Amino acid sequence: MTDEPPSTGETRQKSWLERIVQVFSDEPTDTKSLLNLIRNAEQDQVLDADALSIIEGALQVSSMQVREIMIPRSQMVTVSINDSLQEILDIVIEAAHSRFPVTGDNPDQVIGIMLAKDLLPLALTDSNERFNLKDMVRPATCVPESKRLNVLLKEFRETRNHMAVVIDEYGMVCGLVTIEDVLEQIIGEIDDEYDVDDESYIKPLGDSQFIVKALTPVEEFNEYFGSEFSDEEADTVGGLLLQKLRHIPERDETVELDQYRFTVLNADSRQIRLLKLTVPTSTEPN
Repeated sequence: MTDEPPSTGETRQKSWLERIVQVFSDEPTDTKSLLNLIRNAEQDQVLDADALSIIEGALQVSSMQVREIMIPRSQMVTVSINDSLQEILDIVIEAAHSRFPVTGDNPDQVIGIMLAKDLLPLALTDSNERFNLKDMVRPATCVPESKRLNVLLKEFRETRNHMAVVIDEYGMVCGLVTIEDVLEQIIGEIDDEYDVDDESYIKPLGDSQFIVKALTPVEEFNEYFGSEFSDEEADTVGGLLLQKLRHIPERDETVELDQYRFTVLNADSRQIRLLKLTVPTSTEPN
């Protein structure tokens, strides 16, 4: 009596069991080996590309700091505690944000956060005479620029805050970070009806350093820094780096193009997302 060949279902089940056994027998010992294991799972079609990208983003967030994604102080949109209702409404309408830091008599002093929705009841009444911004300012959460993003995300969830003021080692305000900024490192850019194509791609950090999105058009980069990179073969800064490297770089990998030094802050198996740029003092934009 001959043994019958296993059915298709049995073969598939065995295949899955073998994969599970393989996962536990090759238990990863660090983040890099874990990423390799997950990428192999995607190649074997155990995971799809989007799931892989999200997992990679979540792993990278644990090693990123607030300073790498924050909105610099110079680009913060704020309202003053001394502004009139009309002045505040003009700022809210133009910026189309949901939350605004409120500054005191000193523009570098953030005393709280104003929610745009708190202004809605004022639209139904003539409240100009009795309007007082102090009545609607909410406490501001302050975080150091060195805080890890995974810790910040946990705090956002626990406190239900969506925005935090970033302070430097001297206790001075140096930027702003939102829960959306953190989530974008995991799932990619979150576009809404107010996002525009020419949104700021380059953010100065000081000390000849900048945060640059990999999707920054080469033409815009050249205009900003006075450089002369060709856009004939690559349309974006990320494309220029891929041309140089011939592979998708990992976090903290460094690439030099002419006199510009790029450090990868965020990338997954398919694309580069965020870069830190260091430029010679002589090439800084005016």
